[in-house]
This record gives sequence, C-alpha cells and structure tokens, in this order.
Amino acid sequence: MNNYLFLFLLFNHLSHFCQYYDLEVNIKNIQEIKGFIQIGLYNNAKEFPKVNKEYQRFYFKVTDNKMTYTIKNLKQGNYAIATYHDVNSDKICNRNIIGYPTEDFGFSNNVKLFLAPPTFSSALIELNNNKSIEIALD
Repeated sequence: MNNYLFLFLLFNHLSHFCQYYDLEVNIKNIQEIKGFIQIGLYNNAKEFPKVNKEYQRFYFKVTDNKMTYTIKNLKQGNYAIATYHDVNSDKICNRNIIGYPTEDFGFSNNVKLFLAPPTFSSALIELNNNKSIEIALD
C-alpha cells in the first residue's frame, strides 16, 4: 500500500512540471473574405519567423473579417506567432521585389516590421495558463 501511495504522490508532483494549455488566437482586420489564414507557431528564437521552420503550422479557410483559432494542448513555455492571409490560396506569403509581403500579415503582440523582421522576444507569448491573444493583420 505504501508503494502505491508513494507512486501516486510522485506522479502527481511530476505532473505539475508538464502542464498543457490552450492558446486562442483571434485574428482581426481581415480585408477580404476569401482564401486562408496561416498561423505559424514558433518555440525557438533562432527559427522565428522563418518560413517552414515553425514548431506547428495551422491553415484554415477565411469565413469572416475576424477569425478565431484555438491551438490546444501546448506545453507550458515560450512561443511566438507569425500569421498571414493567403488571399490567393497558394500556401505562400507572397512578396514584392524587395521581399516585403504583399499579403496581409501580423505577429503576436502586434509587433510591426521596421527594416527587419521582429525578434522572438518582441513577439513572445509566455504560456503558463490558458490564454487568448489578438493579432491585427496589416
């Protein structure tokens, strides 16, 4: 009986170190009700906001000027989001000749581009409980 009690207490204590939470992402300022929204979730400063370097990627159809997507069961930790409105549904954030996106985009904390992409720390989301964030597309 003591062994079962010990194991229960041990696993109950360890479960606090591996907490999982939901992150609700509210995207606003969607100009056209067509195409898709892509959300890139990053958990690594070196990879943010590089294309195809996301920790997880989500792609869903636009049906309104404001969309909500919930990312479920994320481990407690630090994350950042880069998102864009894929108006022409080609699964690429199209860019002009100098590399600036021609499709609306946004980042967590509504960080703006200024001569360079934002840093992971400027877009940081500390996930230690269920959270809801809002990103305005520009």
